[in-house]
Amino acid sequence: MTFKRMDSAGYLVNHMARLFADGLRRRIAPLGIVPGQFPALLELWEHDGQTQKELVEKLDVEQATLANTLARMERDGLIVRKEHPADARARTIHLTDKARAIRDRAYAAAQETNRAALAALSPEERQQFIELMQRTIETMRRGG
Repeated sequence: MTFKRMDSAGYLVNHMARLFADGLRRRIAPLGIVPGQFPALLELWEHDGQTQKELVEKLDVEQATLANTLARMERDGLIVRKEHPADARARTIHLTDKARAIRDRAYAAAQETNRAALAALSPEERQQFIELMQRTIETMRRGG
């Protein structure tokens, strides 16, 4: 049996993700953040004050991975942890002024990364590409 990596959705998605991450890394490095922090920042920019458990569920990442990411973000002055108002065992994660101040520039960096990556596609193709990825993600979340 042969395997052609350039015909493999998994291989291509992984390769593309690395290229997207590299493009984003170059654009957000001046802001003092790295691509691994970006999903948590995006979620917290939309809804600040979530628990680590909530972030794990929303971001589809392992608990240990997120714990390491949040520790780095706390060290870098991007987040602070506070006692949960209703659960003494939990802590909520909040953005600092530093993290809030870079939001618009980080959004612009992400938009530029997407624009550059999808420049060879027509607007219709870009929309179709996004929709196909969304459907594939949903299928995989359901155990596909």
